[in-house]
Amino acid sequence: MLALSLSSVGRSLTGINIAGSSNAETAPPANPGMYQLDITLKRGHNLAIRDRGGTSDPYVKFKIAGKEVFRSRTINKNLNPVWDERVSLLVDSLREPLYVKVFDYDFGLQDDFMGSAYLYLESLENQRTLDVTLDLEDPQYPEHNLGTLELAVTLSPKEGDFREAQQHSSMRLSDVHRKAQLWRGIVSISLIEAHDLQPMDANGLSDPYVKFRLGHQKYKSKTIPKTLNPQWREQFDFHLYEEQGGFIDITVWDKDAGKKDDFMGRCSIDLSPLSKEHTHKFDLPLEEGEGTLVLLVTLTGAATVSISDLSVNILDDTHERHQIRQRYSVLRSFHNLKDVGVVQVKVIRSEGLMAADVTGKSDPFCVVELSNDRLQTHTVYKNLNPEWNKVFTFNVKDIHSVLEVTVYDEDRDRSADFLGKVAIPLLNIQNGERKAYALKSKELTGPTKGVIFLEIDVIFNAVKAGLMTLIPKEQKYIEDEPRVSKQLLLQNFNRVRRCILFLINAGCYINSCFEWDSTQRSICSFLVFVLVVWNFELYMIPLVLLLPLAWNYILISSGKDTRQEVQAMEDLLENEDEDYDKDDKVPRPGPSEDGRLPESHILEDMLASWHFEWIRVMLDPERKGFINKLYAIQDVCISVQNALDEVASYGERIKNTFNWTVPFLSWLAIVALCVATVLIYYIPLRYIVLLWGVNKFSKKLRDPYTIDNNELLDFLSRVPSDVQVVQYRELKVDPSHSPNKRRKNNPG
Repeated sequence: MLALSLSSVGRSLTGINIAGSSNAETAPPANPGMYQLDITLKRGHNLAIRDRGGTSDPYVKFKIAGKEVFRSRTINKNLNPVWDERVSLLVDSLREPLYVKVFDYDFGLQDDFMGSAYLYLESLENQRTLDVTLDLEDPQYPEHNLGTLELAVTLSPKEGDFREAQQHSSMRLSDVHRKAQLWRGIVSISLIEAHDLQPMDANGLSDPYVKFRLGHQKYKSKTIPKTLNPQWREQFDFHLYEEQGGFIDITVWDKDAGKKDDFMGRCSIDLSPLSKEHTHKFDLPLEEGEGTLVLLVTLTGAATVSISDLSVNILDDTHERHQIRQRYSVLRSFHNLKDVGVVQVKVIRSEGLMAADVTGKSDPFCVVELSNDRLQTHTVYKNLNPEWNKVFTFNVKDIHSVLEVTVYDEDRDRSADFLGKVAIPLLNIQNGERKAYALKSKELTGPTKGVIFLEIDVIFNAVKAGLMTLIPKEQKYIEDEPRVSKQLLLQNFNRVRRCILFLINAGCYINSCFEWDSTQRSICSFLVFVLVVWNFELYMIPLVLLLPLAWNYILISSGKDTRQEVQAMEDLLENEDEDYDKDDKVPRPGPSEDGRLPESHILEDMLASWHFEWIRVMLDPERKGFINKLYAIQDVCISVQNALDEVASYGERIKNTFNWTVPFLSWLAIVALCVATVLIYYIPLRYIVLLWGVNKFSKKLRDPYTIDNNELLDFLSRVPSDVQVVQYRELKVDPSHSPNKRRKNNPG
């Protein structure tokens, strides 16, 4: 075996040492027509750290002539990974080097670059296996040491016409990429409780939370404060990609405000021996810590999910479509409640995309996401008007989910560049309509360049959809930690202020009736008051709530839309987007005549004082633990920011329920209020309260591991806030972008 050391971009072949090379060896034939390149990806050494835990999740890509020809599996949490993967490639020229890139996998397409290198095929010897060591480098920072890769490479000349073989190889590679995206099952984990955890705080208690990881999928539980025997009662769903199962890594942490969280222990679950369609209970002792974790794990088969070409899709087949409609008919409303429906997305093409490369082109690919389900198209290289013509099919577990379609530019050495995005609620989809959607920014608040053509069909069972509205919403995979944002804090402050002003105005209106500001209004109010009090019954409470729903429905039906607040929110978001680009020294309005500052500037002054305190603490060398104080201030700001958002969102969601922002939810509210009115009218209140109390007291006895939920809050979580309404609103598309017209492609 020979040892060959190659470095990365720009290195010449001089200085390459081949141990034990012989002058008797013959060079490759001048032009045999085709070569077979057999590569064994062995291992990596001392790879770059890209994750917070001091590790990385590396995988390797091979490219020839700009086209990806191989991608390895991902090795989790390892800087010295061992792959031992083999691949055979057919190449028609030795002039194009093999370009090797290493990435750290991060869910959400933000894969971090870990280094690259070139393998020059002209330096290889004919029919002789060479041990190759590639020094990984970053072209922008060549002085950084990013580790090495070990390969075994064999080059063999081939005679004859190998176009057919090459075509089969390409099809096989495409099929592998397609299958790599499709999951083979669902792993449902119920985090119940823990016992006798290790005390980590000075008060002899802890603030524990749990992190789960299966491959690239990550979840984080809520934090239970001040306890050694926490009860979480949370559920998480993972996709199972490996046929043999895999391991779920579990770590327990103590939340500390102002400093790094304390590690409390770890454990893992081997999924390979678990039987499907059966719930398994685990009492897992924590390694490197104290205590026991109680979990329930259930494995189920994969739901309806597929990728196909435009010419092959199930809903275009009349027989298949009829069978799917039968599957989700009203007669099967109580069969498999979690199977609400199916959505088929045809990703046709895109036009007028932003040029992300220096050549004035892009290498776009499209990612389709529904909750935690994610599939993607192939990459169309050097094109601003790509055509994908792919069909994606997803199972619908929550009809209130939002379909997100994002276009990225595949970058040679970096994570994918964002080109545009659209968010489409499933309930807004018009079946079978091929439509052009204007792409938006990452925040979905403003336009960006380009449009995308989609055709979407949704088939679902309305009864199942209504029932699933009353259970907890599925959590998203762990995302980036929230950061303090002045614009976001001001936005949430203004949203809360609008909710408070609405309540104040309502109170002032009621008070004006008592003050006889309007004689006619006061007389009418007095008569209504006497009539209601004299004839009041409990069933009138839900009946009264039906009145604003009915009134707003009549106004909207007559063309008088009362939802101006959303337009105000849209203007606010646009103004804040502009503020990101402005200098902080832009003058603002001064105090009013009575010497008071406008309310919108009070929070700005508070933030400025906090920012000054941060600088003062950092510049004071005599202060101890200033980093901890910075983290503490940041945690307080994030808590205030999130609390304002939550309060404002609930206020806006209640308003949007009565405003018919989502008609399905407003009709569901009407059905619930009508049922409540009838029940309260015919059943005495004492019996209703008695049934409620018996259910609450016996729930833990009937099912010790049941997950509690609040149906009203679960319902409101499906109603979009004003910010979400703006994000989901479609932008106007230039009439030149017609679904029936097709622009000429512009490959470079």
